[in-house]
Amino acid sequence: MSDPLLIRRARRDEAAALSDLAMRAKAHWGYDDAFMEMCRDELTIHPERIETGEVWVAERDGAAIGLLEVRFEEDGEAEVQHCFVDPSAMASGIGRRLWAKAEDIARAAGVAAIGVDSDPNAEGFYQAMGAVTVARSPSGSIPGRTLPRLRKRLAPSAA
Repeated sequence: MSDPLLIRRARRDEAAALSDLAMRAKAHWGYDDAFMEMCRDELTIHPERIETGEVWVAERDGAAIGLLEVRFEEDGEAEVQHCFVDPSAMASGIGRRLWAKAEDIARAAGVAAIGVDSDPNAEGFYQAMGAVTVARSPSGSIPGRTLPRLRKRLAPSAA
């Protein structure tokens, strides 16, 4: 039996639904309403970013259950901007599949490393993917809060 999970490019008309998915996934960690409201702008997926960037959706049975956004930095590295799995699908391997997609995107672009500023609750996931905590970064949403900064050097593609 084949895996019914599809990882595909996001569509512009999915921006609001993907923003909602990001908010649900972040809220899963028990953050209160005030905290979540402070994160809203940072977790909003804009249609323009879908059109011009690497925004991907994990879909099962026609429903978006995962989100990945990769950006390329001026320093020549890839940055995972968003990697979220709907709470109903957490711990099912979708995050691992999205991370593998991020690595594939980075390698295809000839990038040697991939980084992410992680929610503290997701740091262990990224470490399990082979990323190493290298620093702390200021939160883009919460003044005075810092986030684990992780980085993974990528082996060149075998192709």
